[in-house]
Amino acid sequence: MTATDIEQILEGLNPEQQRAVRATRGPVCILAGAGAGKTTTITRRIACQVASGDFAGDSILAVTFTDKAAGEMRARLDGLGVGGVRARTFHSAALGQLHHLAENPPGGIMPSKVVALRQIGNTLPKPYRFRPAADLATEIEWAKNRRMTPQTYLDGLGTHDPPIPQDLMVSVWHRYERGKNERGLVDFEDVLEMAIRMHEDEEAARERFQARYLAFTVDEYQDVNTLQQTLLDRWLGGRDDLCVVGDDYQSIYGFTGASPRHLLEMPRRFARTQVIRLETNYRSSPEILGFANKLVPKLGGAEKVLKSSLPSGNAPEVRPFSSEAAERRFVVDQIKELHEQGLPYEAIAILYRINFRSEDYEESLAGEGIPFQVRGGNFLSRPAARRLLNRIRPPSATDVAAKVRAVAEKEGWSQELPEGLGEQETTRQNDLTRLVHLADEFDATGGSVNDFVADLQARFTSEGGGRGVNLLTLHRAKGLEFDAVFLVRLEEGELPFKRAKSDEALAEERRLLYVGITRAKRHLFVTRVVGAKASRFLVELGIGPEAKRPPLSPAAARTGPDDPAMSALKRWRLQRARNDSVPAFVVFHDSTLEAIAAAEPTDLVQLAEVPGVGPAKLDRYGNEILQTLSAAGAG
Repeated sequence: MTATDIEQILEGLNPEQQRAVRATRGPVCILAGAGAGKTTTITRRIACQVASGDFAGDSILAVTFTDKAAGEMRARLDGLGVGGVRARTFHSAALGQLHHLAENPPGGIMPSKVVALRQIGNTLPKPYRFRPAADLATEIEWAKNRRMTPQTYLDGLGTHDPPIPQDLMVSVWHRYERGKNERGLVDFEDVLEMAIRMHEDEEAARERFQARYLAFTVDEYQDVNTLQQTLLDRWLGGRDDLCVVGDDYQSIYGFTGASPRHLLEMPRRFARTQVIRLETNYRSSPEILGFANKLVPKLGGAEKVLKSSLPSGNAPEVRPFSSEAAERRFVVDQIKELHEQGLPYEAIAILYRINFRSEDYEESLAGEGIPFQVRGGNFLSRPAARRLLNRIRPPSATDVAAKVRAVAEKEGWSQELPEGLGEQETTRQNDLTRLVHLADEFDATGGSVNDFVADLQARFTSEGGGRGVNLLTLHRAKGLEFDAVFLVRLEEGELPFKRAKSDEALAEERRLLYVGITRAKRHLFVTRVVGAKASRFLVELGIGPEAKRPPLSPAAARTGPDDPAMSALKRWRLQRARNDSVPAFVVFHDSTLEAIAAAEPTDLVQLAEVPGVGPAKLDRYGNEILQTLSAAGAG
């Protein structure tokens, strides 16, 4: 390649991206904000490494976290005319090295821990017998990614809370390892450990590898865990031609053992590190980014304030609702309106914190004939519904509620959720509760078990054929983008999740919200239900009763009848009472009007927190009150 080729590589990039692309040698840390074009930047940088003659393509190893991302990187490099670069996940790169270099390559790879752990879980004491195998698998992966063993597990727990009692978890892990070894299998974490040992213990393998690969690029570096970082250190072998790219604001996989500290400590580990920030966003409107940036003061880490390259758009809408039904109605109506305006259903997403929340929107969307797709498993395909519906007998029985309740109890259903449940078990328990309630409702029809199953399929099945509105958790939304995003149920216990007790866990929940907000391109709606405690993060977004507002001056204190806001509220109440043919106190007592005037609410969320303004009155009078206060303030 020539200088002309390099200019073509740089074409269309902003100054920060160009600086990153030209930094072809030595340690480079690219702090890439959401939607800032990081994939474009790192693939162009690799192309520039080859074009400049610094490295041959086949001496570069690029690592990312999913096969899809690795495939996209290879495709982009091919499009730039760069061949020979190895773009792999950590696991596929390690496995390839073991097969080509190790003295004793691994045998069979266990595709999933879940099957083996389900068998072990079925033998646990009764209170824990039905805990999802996925929760147990996640716990073992969390520990192995920190390079723990069953022997060191208890000492390494710290404040971490396992999904089952600690001693029981150790026993499960021991039995899992024993069964795996007896079958001559290894899991994905074992593959990385074996590769680390190969680089440490086998000199010939280490020398061959280091002679082959001279430069490394790691994408999504904020998601690296201790096990992966150790392997990366062995690959480097003391060298420093390493480029990492990531965003600590989007580090949301702590349950796997990932930590943003590897990204943040890069300049400390390599003295010559060039740190480059990408803060120009090509995805979201200025209004949406301004909303996300309100979280920045508490996100910590490496400060990045995103700037939009797009024209102004709609302001995010934050809406409280008197009931779950009212909230779902709003979401469905807004989706219909957006679609009528020309937005494809596939460009719309409903994001929630926990899997079980999908069923609310599955039923509402199906009832309106709106196609949808649930990423990660819809209500009827999840373990609780699948197992329960397969166990109700006989199909002709008409005592459906009793049958469903009996099977649910055998499946370990708890009417009151105990503390400390993992996310998978929380979802399973909520799904069982929903099935029991649906069966109670269905019993009045006199139908059979078969009719009940058919009714569920009609209520929760989309005709979209894998297309339509996207329903997915905030974790699954990482790396995706949508024209319109609904962030639902921003309440304590959901976001932040109720198990998030420590400062570290709460910080990750805040980052999860940041990820959700920055998925939106043009439209953003944030909802919650009044009655549940509002998420503390709403305050950080400048919304809610504790959000900082200018204090009232003594002259404007809400203490007397001459106050303009109080007078306007009383006039509005009198007219509303006449229209409704009710006494004025039925609309609001004076004390409530005084509280409203003193609080100076500027939106429905703030108004909902005023004592005396309940869900029903918020729905009935909320917008009129805000209009009245706005007019009084303008006057």
